[in-house]
Amino acid sequence: MPEAIQLSNVSKAFGSGDARTLALKDASFSASLGELHLLVGPSGCGKTTLLSVAAGTLAWDAGDVSVLGTRLNDLPRPKVTEFRRRHIGFIFQQFNLIPTLDLVENVSVPLLLNGHPRRASEERAAELLRQLGLAGRERKRPTQLSGGQQQRVAIARALVHEPPLLIADEPTSALDRETGHQIMELLATAARSPGRCVVIVTHDPRTYAYADRLTEMEDGRVAAVHQGVALQDFIASHH
Repeated sequence: MPEAIQLSNVSKAFGSGDARTLALKDASFSASLGELHLLVGPSGCGKTTLLSVAAGTLAWDAGDVSVLGTRLNDLPRPKVTEFRRRHIGFIFQQFNLIPTLDLVENVSVPLLLNGHPRRASEERAAELLRQLGLAGRERKRPTQLSGGQQQRVAIARALVHEPPLLIADEPTSALDRETGHQIMELLATAARSPGRCVVIVTHDPRTYAYADRLTEMEDGRVAAVHQGVALQDFIASHH
């Protein structure tokens, strides 16, 4: 499988002088198209920083970053922003839906940012909402929905422009067990679409069973990568 993300010896520090903190320390990480990849570890270990670097939303201090075959080191910041807008979808723990827009308008935003016509964008958004079980709610506002329904809208927004890379930050932590299961089923299905990779930062052991590969981080570095039998052993030890 080709690599969706390839980070090699990446370092990132915050602050300066005595307050300088190394968030990433020569971290190397890869995720492939066709897989659902979980990134786990204790709070403050660098998980979100690593994915922020991979997504091009955070500049790094050293190392090489390639996403979908494009070396981000070689792109000026405006080009990185354009690359991210076209090729990466984001799902956030707090949903980050726009309360003044209805569901169709929320989901349409990535298409509109990429220059698609409004009518076609809203038709695509409405169809995706129906596919995700929100038929009849297309013109409701986010505040009229449950947490699980809002997360479905967030997934629709992340998928609407058909990005090959989907990044999710704690997508199930605010949800009950059954709703979290439904969300992970949706993300697992998305990950197995041709030419797509889903990478999820999570503290939720309930998500581990959905992983094709799982990377553990500790103290700014990749501590271990589990797949196959090793992944099954890891899951069994965390039940």
